[in-house]
Amino acid sequence: MNPMREVRIDKVTANIGVGEGGEKLQSCSTLLNKMSGKKAVKTAARVRNLVFKIKKGDPIGTKVTLRNKDAEEFLKKALDAVDKKISSRAFDKEGNFSFGIKEYIDFPGVKYDPKLGIVGFDVCVTLKRRGVRVTKKRRGKATLGRRHRLTNEDGITFAKEVLGVEIV
Repeated sequence: MNPMREVRIDKVTANIGVGEGGEKLQSCSTLLNKMSGKKAVKTAARVRNLVFKIKKGDPIGTKVTLRNKDAEEFLKKALDAVDKKISSRAFDKEGNFSFGIKEYIDFPGVKYDPKLGIVGFDVCVTLKRRGVRVTKKRRGKATLGRRHRLTNEDGITFAKEVLGVEIV
């Protein structure tokens, strides 16, 4: 197989949406720090929502982005938490996929924290092929050929063969 056609993990993003700032947000941020081994950052509201009493710029969640070996290790643990089963609807047209973990205590190696309660989080996996960098460069920018772009089927095949995921 051509090494340029090989599908790889670009990044894995874990996200906890709290909906409010304060103590609970700080606890969730600490939880992500423990699970990933990296520093979590707070996410802010992009728009105002009167129903939930959220203003633009309010801290409402926390996330951590992992790459390379850290991403692969975290993804293996996260897939174990969902018994390596993902819905086919979780894949987008570029082959990326997302899934949710309903309770953080399902994640291997994490114990229940009574002051946090039960919180779930989302895991988003972004896939890529070598050579995609040419679309992001400032100098010498080029477009990516249609045959080199990832498709939904490429993402599903990667998840089945490389990650050992069962598509439901």
